[in-house]
Amino acid sequence: MGLLASLLSGLASGETVAAIHRARTAAIVYALAALAAFCGLGFLVGAAYIWAATRYGSFAASLGFGGGFLVVAGLVFLTYRLMSGVHARREARRRKANIMAIGITAALAVLPTLLKGKGGLGVILGPALALAAYAIYRENVKHDDPDAGEGK
Repeated sequence: MGLLASLLSGLASGETVAAIHRARTAAIVYALAALAAFCGLGFLVGAAYIWAATRYGSFAASLGFGGGFLVVAGLVFLTYRLMSGVHARREARRRKANIMAIGITAALAVLPTLLKGKGGLGVILGPALALAAYAIYRENVKHDDPDAGEGK
């Protein structure tokens, strides 16, 4: 309740509007700084091209810069592809942990009601034993050829 009161008092006092204004101002300043940085990088690339063109000739400089930028693009793409797989596996683990936590929480919430009911402990032990048996079965099944079920 204290958090809600803090939020409401902040909204009433105008603190929220001031925070939004500061965030918008910061975003504009960062955008202008990024634009200036990109312009600076563009001029540096242009200066490097002029230097390379005077030293090696314009055709060789164009080939070198074009190839260099293609290599950079390939490295960025390759890094993204490798990291997206890592992120996908991490998200899958997080999602599995969240689902397990929700399941455990739901089971613990329903447990007192099940224990008070007619079936009592039998209502809980039946599915629990079935889950334990299934877990033991899955652990003992051989996984020699993962492609065996695909009809190859």
